[in-house]
Amino acid sequence: MSDSKDQTSNFGMEGMIQFGQEMANNFFGALARQHAAIQDSGGAPAENLPLPEAEKLAELQKRFAERHGNLWATMLKSKPGQGGEPVASPAPGDRRFSAPEWSESPVYDYVRQAYLINADFLEQMSEAIPMSDGRAKSRIRFLTRQYLDAMSPSNFAATNPEFVKVALETQGESITRGIQNLLADLEKGRISMTDDSAFEVGRNLALTPGSVIFENELMQLIQYAPLTDKVVQKPLLIVPPCINKFYIMDLQPENSLVRFIVEQGVTVFLVSWKNPGAAESHFGWDDYLEKGPLAALDVVRAVTRVKKPNVLGFCVGGTILTSALAVARARGEDPVESVTLMTTLLDFADAGELGCLVDEASVAAREASIGKGGLLKGQELANVFSALRANDLIWQYVVGNYLKGNKPVPFDLLYWNSDSTNLPGPFLAWYLRNMYLENNLRVPGRLKMLGMKVDLRKVDAPAYLLAAREDHIVPWKSAYHARPLLGGETTFVLGASGHIAGAINPASKNKRSYWVNDAAPADPEEWFEGASEQKGSWWLHWIEWLKVRSGKPVAARGRPGNTRYAPIEPAPGRYVKEKA
Repeated sequence: MSDSKDQTSNFGMEGMIQFGQEMANNFFGALARQHAAIQDSGGAPAENLPLPEAEKLAELQKRFAERHGNLWATMLKSKPGQGGEPVASPAPGDRRFSAPEWSESPVYDYVRQAYLINADFLEQMSEAIPMSDGRAKSRIRFLTRQYLDAMSPSNFAATNPEFVKVALETQGESITRGIQNLLADLEKGRISMTDDSAFEVGRNLALTPGSVIFENELMQLIQYAPLTDKVVQKPLLIVPPCINKFYIMDLQPENSLVRFIVEQGVTVFLVSWKNPGAAESHFGWDDYLEKGPLAALDVVRAVTRVKKPNVLGFCVGGTILTSALAVARARGEDPVESVTLMTTLLDFADAGELGCLVDEASVAAREASIGKGGLLKGQELANVFSALRANDLIWQYVVGNYLKGNKPVPFDLLYWNSDSTNLPGPFLAWYLRNMYLENNLRVPGRLKMLGMKVDLRKVDAPAYLLAAREDHIVPWKSAYHARPLLGGETTFVLGASGHIAGAINPASKNKRSYWVNDAAPADPEEWFEGASEQKGSWWLHWIEWLKVRSGKPVAARGRPGNTRYAPIEPAPGRYVKEKA
C-alpha cells in the first residue's frame, strides 16, 4: 500500500488495473504467510498443507477476474457524480465505507470495490483449503480476517477520502491532532477507545452501595446493602471472570446487573478478584477455587446462616465456580441451592475464536515461560480480545483517532474493556491445557482439583444457563452442551447480541430479545427450532426463576457481615482499582 498515493493521483486504466493486481498479489502473499504462521505455531509444515483443488482454484480465479473486469466496465460507463450499480458492496453492519465520500469519487469508489472483491476472493480461498484439522482451519480463517482488516483502504491516509476531507476542512489541524493522539497512545501503550478521564471506579462506576467484609490474597468479598425492606431468605453469590474486572456487572445504576438484583429483594455477595502482581504470580487453578468461590461460600454461609445459597458465575467465572462446586460435591458437601451460568463454557470442544489460537506449541511455550511462576500482562490479554473484533476495537479507532484527529467519546463499557487485568502464569497455563487444548473438564474423573477427582454430573442443583446468539468468545451451541454435563435440571435461555451486550441487557431499557424452550434435546439447533422469541431483557425471566429458589421473604439484614466478618472498607474496595 505504500505506493497508493501515486496510484490514486494518476488513476488511468493502467493504474487501476495495477492497483487491483497489487492488492490481489498482497492477498496471495498473505495466504502463504498464513501457512508459514501455522508452521511456526506447531501446525503442519507449510509445504504439506493441501491447497484448494485445481478446479475450485480455477473457478475462484475466473470469478475473481470477471468481477474486476465488471468493476472496470462499470467505472467506464458511470457519469461524473453518478455511480453505477456496485459490483461489490460491504457486508451488513460494515461501516468502514459508509461515508458519501467513498461513492462520490470514482477513484475512491474503485479503491473500495477493488478491496471488497479481493477480500471476498481471499476469504473464499481460505475456505476452500481442504483441511481435516478444524483448529488449523479456524486459524486460517482468523489470520485471513486479520490481514484483510489491516489492509483495508480506510486505514491509510492516501486511500481514505474522509481523511482528505477532514484535513482540508480543518486546514491540517486534524493531522496535528491525530499525531498528538498517536503520541499519547504510544505513551499509554494502547489505543484509546474512550475518554478515560470521564470515568472512575467508585465515582461513577461500581456505585451500588455495600461493604467489603472479607479479603485474602486473591479476592475481596463484597456484601451489598439492601435496597428493600424485605429480602428473600437465600442470598446470591456472584463469581465474575478473573480475566476482567467485576464492574462489568455494576457499571452505572441504569445498566447494573448487581443493582437490579438487589432491587429485586435479593441479598447479593460478589467476588472481586485481585489484579495479580509479582506477589500473586505463583497462584494456580486450585488456588483460585480454594481462595475464590469456596472461601466466599464459607463466608456467605457464616454471615447469613443459610446452608445453601444460590450462586451465579459469568464467563470463566462460571467455569471456576462450577469446578469449585464439583470439588465440594466430591468432598460429600451439598453446597448450593441453584446455579446460574452466564456465557460459560464447560465443554471446550468448540471454544470459539479463542480456541483456534490455542495449540500444543503455544501452550507448551506458556508453560515453559510462566507456567511455574510469572504473569501474563493484562495488555497482552486485551490485545488478543481486541483482535477478535479488530474492525470494531482496533481499526475504527486508528482511523478516528489518528487519521481524523478525533477524541473518542465517553463510553462506560469501553472504559471497562480497556481496564485490563494480569493473570498468574500457573493459572493460565493449567487453564489453557486442560480446558481449551485437551477439554478435560467434560470427562468425569479425568481432572483432579484440590486433590479431588471432579465429576460435573455431581453438580446436581437446578441450573439456569444463559448464552448469547452472536457470542464469538463462548459460542452459544457450545454453552448449550453444558446441559448434559451437569447432573441437575437445566433451563437454557439464549439472549440476542454478543458476549457482553447479550449478558448485560438492562431490564430498565428492556431492549433486544431472548429465546426460551422448555424442551432439552441433545442438538442445540433442534432446541432453537422449537424456541419462542421473547421481547425484552432476559433478566426479567431469570429473576423469576431465581426467586422460586430463594425462599420466603424475611426482614432485610441491616448491617453487613457479622462479628467475625466485619466491614473492611466500602464497596467497590481496593482490589478492583488496582491497575495492570
